[in-house]
Amino acid sequence: MSYNFYAFMDRMKYIKRWSLMRSVREENIMEHSQQVSFIAHALAVINNKLFGGKTDAEKCVLYAMYHECSEVLTGDLPTPIKYFNRSITGAYKDIESVACDKLLATLPPELEEELSPFVKPDTNSEEWRIVKAADRLSAYIKCLEERRCGNTEFEKAEKSIKDDIVSRKMPAVDYFMEKFIPAFSLTLDELEKGIVD
Repeated sequence: MSYNFYAFMDRMKYIKRWSLMRSVREENIMEHSQQVSFIAHALAVINNKLFGGKTDAEKCVLYAMYHECSEVLTGDLPTPIKYFNRSITGAYKDIESVACDKLLATLPPELEEELSPFVKPDTNSEEWRIVKAADRLSAYIKCLEERRCGNTEFEKAEKSIKDDIVSRKMPAVDYFMEKFIPAFSLTLDELEKGIVD
């Protein structure tokens, strides 16, 4: 018997983000999830090394890898709709949960128990809090990229996402914003100037 789980995961590359926005460069949830994984790992390391945290960095990476996987079944619901009111947000969370259950059912039973904690993470954990912050940082980086390309479509999103990031009051996130975010506005030539021979 064959199982469909990883074929479904491969379809993440077909699910486009920012569907209501005109984008200079399209982004899919597979590449977004990889970026969120990098950032979540960085935030966990920063939190542990600089701020005395005890975050499980590997769990952050795995949570981030799978944080959008339900969208291979649901599609990407635009943020203004998803968070329009509590009823819609709650209903969508229920739909995501059902989609995750359906995906887990496409695994061999002996693997489902191992992957379930990452496909359906502990949303009250510090690791999930870090992944959600990484998700917002990824969205902010997308806004910077679009603005750098002259696309004004993302100006309002950039401001509201930055306000959300700042409001989280997470030292590791503030550190990342200060130390790493400025480089996302640089050209390749400007980035290469920062490499020491």
